[in-house]
Amino acid sequence: MKKILVLQGGYNEEHNVSLNTSKEIVRALKKLKVNFKILTVNPATFVNDILKYSNDYICFNALHGTFGEDGKIQKILKQNKFKVTHSNRIASLNCFDKIKSKKIISKYQILTPKYDVISIKDFNAINLKKIKLKFGKFILKPSNSGSSNGLVIIKSFKDLDIFINKLKKFTNSFNYNEKFLIEKYISGKELTVSVIKKRNSFEPLEVTEIISLNDSYDYQAKYTKGFSKHHIPARISKKNHKKCLKLGLKIHQIFKCNTLSRIDFILNEKQNKIYFLEINSQPGLTKMSLLPEQSSFKKIKFENIVLKLINDSK
Repeated sequence: MKKILVLQGGYNEEHNVSLNTSKEIVRALKKLKVNFKILTVNPATFVNDILKYSNDYICFNALHGTFGEDGKIQKILKQNKFKVTHSNRIASLNCFDKIKSKKIISKYQILTPKYDVISIKDFNAINLKKIKLKFGKFILKPSNSGSSNGLVIIKSFKDLDIFINKLKKFTNSFNYNEKFLIEKYISGKELTVSVIKKRNSFEPLEVTEIISLNDSYDYQAKYTKGFSKHHIPARISKKNHKKCLKLGLKIHQIFKCNTLSRIDFILNEKQNKIYFLEINSQPGLTKMSLLPEQSSFKKIKFENIVLKLINDSK
Protein backbone atom coordinates (compact mmCIF):
# COMPACT_ATOMS: atom_id res chain seq x y z
CA MET A 1 0.00 0.00 0.00
CA LYS A 2 1.28 3.44 -0.94
CA LYS A 3 1.71 6.00 1.84
CA ILE A 4 1.03 9.60 0.89
CA LEU A 5 2.21 12.79 2.58
CA VAL A 6 0.12 15.73 1.37
CA LEU A 7 2.16 18.94 1.38
CA GLN A 8 -0.09 21.98 1.82
CA GLY A 9 0.04 25.64 2.84
CA GLY A 10 3.44 27.18 2.22
CA TYR A 11 2.82 30.54 3.97
CA ASN A 12 3.06 32.51 0.72
CA GLU A 13 0.79 34.48 -1.63
CA GLU A 14 -1.09 31.27 -2.53
CA HIS A 15 -1.41 29.72 0.94
CA ASN A 16 -5.22 29.59 0.90
CA VAL A 17 -5.35 28.27 -2.68
CA SER A 18 -3.04 25.46 -1.57
CA LEU A 19 -5.32 24.60 1.35
CA ASN A 20 -8.27 24.37 -1.05
CA THR A 21 -6.30 22.17 -3.46
CA SER A 22 -5.31 19.99 -0.49
CA LYS A 23 -8.97 19.58 0.55
CA GLU A 24 -9.83 18.16 -2.87
CA ILE A 25 -6.79 15.87 -2.83
CA VAL A 26 -7.72 14.54 0.63
CA ARG A 27 -11.30 13.92 -0.51
CA ALA A 28 -10.00 11.94 -3.49
CA LEU A 29 -7.52 9.95 -1.36
CA LYS A 30 -10.34 8.94 1.00
CA LYS A 31 -12.40 7.74 -1.97
CA LEU A 32 -9.39 5.80 -3.24
CA LYS A 33 -8.82 4.38 0.27
CA VAL A 34 -5.17 5.45 0.20
CA ASN A 35 -3.27 6.00 3.46
CA PHE A 36 -2.18 9.59 3.91
CA LYS A 37 -0.89 12.20 6.32
CA ILE A 38 -0.89 15.99 5.93
CA LEU A 39 2.05 18.35 6.47
CA THR A 40 1.40 22.09 6.52
CA VAL A 41 4.64 23.37 5.05
CA ASN A 42 6.61 26.15 6.69
CA PRO A 43 9.51 27.04 4.34
CA ALA A 44 11.64 28.17 7.29
CA THR A 45 11.53 24.75 9.00
CA PHE A 46 10.75 22.36 6.14
CA VAL A 47 14.26 20.86 5.89
CA ASN A 48 13.92 19.57 9.46
CA ASP A 49 10.18 18.86 9.30
CA ILE A 50 10.43 16.47 6.37
CA LEU A 51 13.02 14.34 8.16
CA LYS A 52 10.36 13.36 10.71
CA TYR A 53 8.90 11.15 7.96
CA SER A 54 10.44 8.07 6.37
CA ASN A 55 11.18 8.46 2.67
CA ASP A 56 8.85 5.60 1.71
CA TYR A 57 6.14 8.32 1.78
CA ILE A 58 5.24 9.77 -1.61
CA CYS A 59 4.94 13.56 -1.25
CA PHE A 60 1.80 14.86 -2.92
CA ASN A 61 2.66 18.44 -3.75
CA ALA A 62 -0.53 20.44 -3.14
CA LEU A 63 1.49 23.65 -2.77
CA HIS A 64 1.30 26.65 -5.08
CA GLY A 65 3.48 29.71 -5.53
CA THR A 66 6.94 30.27 -4.09
CA PHE A 67 8.52 27.32 -2.27
CA GLY A 68 5.98 25.02 -3.85
CA GLU A 69 6.26 25.14 -7.59
CA ASP A 70 9.55 27.04 -8.06
CA GLY A 71 11.91 24.08 -7.72
CA LYS A 72 13.09 24.76 -4.14
CA ILE A 73 11.01 22.15 -2.34
CA GLN A 74 11.61 19.66 -5.17
CA LYS A 75 15.37 20.01 -4.63
CA ILE A 76 15.08 19.34 -0.86
CA LEU A 77 12.85 16.31 -1.42
CA LYS A 78 15.18 14.82 -4.05
CA GLN A 79 18.21 15.32 -1.76
CA ASN A 80 16.36 13.35 0.92
CA LYS A 81 15.25 10.62 -1.53
CA PHE A 82 11.52 11.36 -1.37
CA LYS A 83 9.34 10.78 -4.42
CA VAL A 84 7.19 13.81 -5.27
CA THR A 85 4.27 14.44 -7.63
CA HIS A 86 4.23 16.92 -10.51
CA SER A 87 7.33 18.21 -12.31
CA ASN A 88 10.97 18.03 -11.26
CA ARG A 89 13.11 20.89 -9.94
CA ILE A 90 14.31 22.21 -13.30
CA ALA A 91 10.94 22.04 -15.08
CA SER A 92 9.22 23.64 -12.06
CA LEU A 93 11.76 26.49 -11.93
CA ASN A 94 11.57 27.13 -15.69
CA CYS A 95 7.76 27.25 -15.65
CA PHE A 96 7.44 29.37 -12.51
CA ASP A 97 10.03 32.01 -13.43
CA LYS A 98 8.26 34.10 -16.07
CA ILE A 99 11.52 35.58 -17.40
CA LYS A 100 13.05 32.11 -17.83
CA SER A 101 9.82 30.93 -19.51
CA LYS A 102 9.99 33.80 -21.99
CA LYS A 103 13.65 33.10 -22.81
CA ILE A 104 12.94 29.40 -23.37
CA ILE A 105 9.86 29.97 -25.54
CA SER A 106 11.69 32.62 -27.60
CA LYS A 107 13.98 29.86 -28.95
CA TYR A 108 11.01 28.23 -30.67
CA GLN A 109 8.71 29.57 -33.36
CA ILE A 110 5.96 30.35 -30.86
CA LEU A 111 4.42 33.81 -30.65
CA THR A 112 4.63 35.58 -27.28
CA PRO A 113 4.11 39.28 -26.46
CA LYS A 114 7.23 41.48 -26.63
CA TYR A 115 8.81 41.89 -23.24
CA ASP A 116 11.49 43.52 -21.12
CA VAL A 117 12.68 43.17 -17.52
CA ILE A 118 12.81 45.74 -14.71
CA SER A 119 13.89 45.48 -11.06
CA ILE A 120 11.61 46.85 -8.35
CA LYS A 121 14.38 49.28 -7.31
CA ASP A 122 14.07 50.90 -10.76
CA PHE A 123 10.33 51.55 -10.43
CA ASN A 124 10.03 55.32 -10.67
CA ALA A 125 7.99 57.85 -12.66
CA ILE A 126 10.73 58.48 -15.26
CA ASN A 127 11.35 54.79 -16.04
CA LEU A 128 7.65 53.93 -16.10
CA LYS A 129 6.94 56.78 -18.56
CA LYS A 130 9.75 55.48 -20.79
CA ILE A 131 8.15 52.01 -20.70
CA LYS A 132 4.76 53.52 -21.61
CA LEU A 133 6.28 55.28 -24.63
CA LYS A 134 8.10 52.12 -25.74
CA PHE A 135 5.30 49.57 -25.27
CA GLY A 136 2.11 51.65 -25.41
CA LYS A 137 -0.27 49.45 -23.41
CA PHE A 138 1.67 47.11 -21.12
CA ILE A 139 1.45 44.66 -18.22
CA LEU A 140 3.76 44.42 -15.21
CA LYS A 141 4.01 41.14 -13.33
CA PRO A 142 6.57 39.83 -10.84
CA SER A 143 8.78 37.17 -12.39
CA ASN A 144 8.44 34.78 -9.44
CA SER A 145 4.92 34.92 -8.10
CA GLY A 146 1.67 33.08 -8.69
CA SER A 147 -2.07 33.79 -8.86
CA SER A 148 -1.61 37.14 -10.63
CA ASN A 149 -0.09 38.57 -7.45
CA GLY A 150 1.34 42.04 -8.23
CA LEU A 151 -0.18 42.13 -11.73
CA VAL A 152 -0.61 45.69 -13.05
CA ILE A 153 -2.18 46.65 -16.39
CA ILE A 154 -1.37 50.08 -17.83
CA LYS A 155 -3.44 51.04 -20.86
CA SER A 156 -3.41 54.86 -20.65
CA PHE A 157 -1.39 57.72 -19.16
CA LYS A 158 -4.23 58.10 -16.65
CA ASP A 159 -3.64 54.47 -15.53
CA LEU A 160 0.06 55.27 -15.27
CA ASP A 161 -0.53 58.38 -13.12
CA ILE A 162 -2.78 56.38 -10.76
CA PHE A 163 -0.10 53.68 -10.46
CA ILE A 164 2.70 56.21 -9.88
CA ASN A 165 0.68 57.76 -7.03
CA LYS A 166 0.52 54.32 -5.36
CA LEU A 167 4.10 53.41 -6.21
CA LYS A 168 5.63 53.59 -2.75
CA LYS A 169 3.01 51.32 -1.20
CA PHE A 170 3.31 48.90 -4.15
CA THR A 171 7.13 48.64 -4.11
CA ASN A 172 7.20 48.21 -0.32
CA SER A 173 5.29 44.94 -0.68
CA PHE A 174 8.12 43.40 -2.73
CA ASN A 175 11.78 42.58 -2.20
CA TYR A 176 14.17 45.39 -3.24
CA ASN A 177 15.78 43.16 -5.90
CA GLU A 178 12.53 41.60 -7.18
CA LYS A 179 12.42 41.42 -10.97
CA PHE A 180 9.30 42.24 -12.94
CA LEU A 181 8.35 41.22 -16.45
CA ILE A 182 7.21 44.09 -18.67
CA GLU A 183 4.96 42.64 -21.35
CA LYS A 184 3.22 44.36 -24.24
CA TYR A 185 -0.53 44.25 -23.63
CA ILE A 186 -2.35 42.16 -26.25
CA SER A 187 -6.12 42.48 -26.31
CA GLY A 188 -8.16 39.41 -27.12
CA LYS A 189 -9.70 36.23 -25.77
CA GLU A 190 -7.98 34.63 -22.78
CA LEU A 191 -7.63 30.92 -23.42
CA THR A 192 -6.15 28.02 -21.48
CA VAL A 193 -5.25 24.44 -22.38
CA SER A 194 -4.60 21.63 -19.90
CA VAL A 195 -2.24 18.81 -20.86
CA ILE A 196 -2.34 15.47 -19.06
CA LYS A 197 -0.57 12.13 -19.32
CA LYS A 198 -2.70 9.32 -20.71
CA ARG A 199 -1.05 5.92 -20.59
CA ASN A 200 2.45 6.62 -21.97
CA SER A 201 1.83 9.82 -23.92
CA PHE A 202 0.60 13.34 -23.24
CA GLU A 203 -2.70 14.69 -24.49
CA PRO A 204 -4.19 18.20 -24.52
CA LEU A 205 -7.64 18.14 -22.92
CA GLU A 206 -9.65 21.14 -24.07
CA VAL A 207 -9.56 24.89 -24.72
CA THR A 208 -11.35 27.05 -22.15
CA GLU A 209 -12.20 30.69 -22.80
CA ILE A 210 -11.99 32.80 -19.64
CA ILE A 211 -14.04 35.94 -19.21
CA SER A 212 -13.11 37.93 -16.12
CA LEU A 213 -15.60 40.41 -14.73
CA ASN A 214 -12.59 42.34 -13.36
CA ASP A 215 -10.10 44.20 -15.57
CA SER A 216 -7.89 41.10 -15.57
CA TYR A 217 -8.04 37.45 -14.56
CA ASP A 218 -6.71 38.36 -11.13
CA TYR A 219 -6.79 36.54 -7.78
CA GLN A 220 -10.40 37.54 -7.08
CA ALA A 221 -11.55 36.48 -10.57
CA LYS A 222 -9.74 33.13 -10.22
CA TYR A 223 -10.93 32.13 -6.78
CA THR A 224 -14.16 33.99 -6.01
CA LYS A 225 -17.37 32.54 -7.37
CA GLY A 226 -19.17 34.88 -9.76
CA PHE A 227 -16.12 36.95 -10.78
CA SER A 228 -15.32 35.01 -13.95
CA LYS A 229 -17.05 32.89 -16.57
CA HIS A 230 -15.60 29.88 -18.36
CA HIS A 231 -16.71 28.82 -21.83
CA ILE A 232 -15.76 25.23 -22.53
CA PRO A 233 -14.99 24.62 -25.31
CA ALA A 234 -13.85 28.16 -26.17
CA ARG A 235 -15.90 30.15 -28.68
CA ILE A 236 -13.21 30.18 -31.37
CA SER A 237 -12.82 28.76 -34.88
CA LYS A 238 -12.11 25.05 -35.36
CA LYS A 239 -8.73 25.98 -36.83
CA ASN A 240 -7.72 28.06 -33.79
CA HIS A 241 -9.11 25.42 -31.43
CA LYS A 242 -6.92 22.77 -33.07
CA LYS A 243 -3.93 25.15 -33.05
CA CYS A 244 -4.35 25.87 -29.31
CA LEU A 245 -4.41 22.16 -28.47
CA LYS A 246 -1.34 21.53 -30.62
CA LEU A 247 0.52 24.50 -29.09
CA GLY A 248 -0.40 23.44 -25.56
CA LEU A 249 1.04 19.97 -26.12
CA LYS A 250 4.19 21.36 -27.77
CA ILE A 251 4.85 23.80 -24.91
CA HIS A 252 4.27 21.11 -22.27
CA GLN A 253 6.91 19.01 -24.02
CA ILE A 254 9.33 21.93 -24.42
CA PHE A 255 9.30 22.50 -20.65
CA LYS A 256 9.48 18.73 -19.96
CA CYS A 257 6.63 18.80 -17.46
CA ASN A 258 5.61 15.58 -15.75
CA THR A 259 1.98 14.26 -15.62
CA LEU A 260 0.14 17.54 -16.21
CA SER A 261 0.35 21.28 -16.86
CA ARG A 262 -1.82 24.20 -17.93
CA ILE A 263 -0.83 26.70 -20.60
CA ASP A 264 -2.35 30.17 -20.98
CA PHE A 265 -2.78 31.99 -24.29
CA ILE A 266 -4.34 35.15 -25.68
CA LEU A 267 -6.06 35.12 -29.08
CA ASN A 268 -6.05 38.44 -30.89
CA GLU A 269 -8.90 37.96 -33.35
CA LYS A 270 -8.08 41.06 -35.45
CA GLN A 271 -4.62 39.67 -36.19
CA ASN A 272 -5.86 36.06 -35.93
CA LYS A 273 -2.77 35.30 -33.83
CA ILE A 274 -2.40 33.15 -30.70
CA TYR A 275 0.18 34.36 -28.17
CA PHE A 276 1.72 32.23 -25.41
CA LEU A 277 1.46 33.91 -22.00
CA GLU A 278 2.66 31.40 -19.39
CA ILE A 279 2.78 27.77 -18.30
CA ASN A 280 1.76 26.39 -14.92
CA SER A 281 3.40 23.10 -13.90
CA GLN A 282 1.17 22.86 -10.81
CA PRO A 283 -2.26 24.13 -11.83
CA GLY A 284 -4.86 24.51 -9.10
CA LEU A 285 -6.98 21.49 -8.24
CA THR A 286 -9.67 23.40 -6.35
CA LYS A 287 -13.39 23.24 -7.14
CA MET A 288 -13.04 26.44 -9.21
CA SER A 289 -9.85 25.43 -11.03
CA LEU A 290 -9.59 25.11 -14.78
CA LEU A 291 -7.84 21.75 -15.16
CA PRO A 292 -10.42 19.78 -13.11
CA GLU A 293 -13.15 21.55 -15.08
CA GLN A 294 -11.59 20.46 -18.38
CA SER A 295 -11.02 16.89 -17.18
CA SER A 296 -14.63 16.67 -15.99
CA PHE A 297 -15.75 17.92 -19.42
CA LYS A 298 -13.71 15.07 -20.92
CA LYS A 299 -15.29 12.57 -18.48
CA ILE A 300 -12.05 12.02 -16.54
CA LYS A 301 -12.68 11.46 -12.84
CA PHE A 302 -10.79 13.70 -10.42
CA GLU A 303 -9.65 10.64 -8.43
CA ASN A 304 -8.01 9.29 -11.59
CA ILE A 305 -5.96 12.48 -11.94
CA VAL A 306 -4.85 12.17 -8.30
CA LEU A 307 -3.93 8.52 -8.83
CA LYS A 308 -2.06 9.39 -12.03
CA LEU A 309 -0.02 12.03 -10.17
CA ILE A 310 0.87 9.53 -7.44
CA ASN A 311 1.82 6.76 -9.89
CA ASP A 312 3.96 9.20 -11.92
CA SER A 313 5.81 10.56 -8.86
CA LYS A 314 9.59 10.59 -9.17
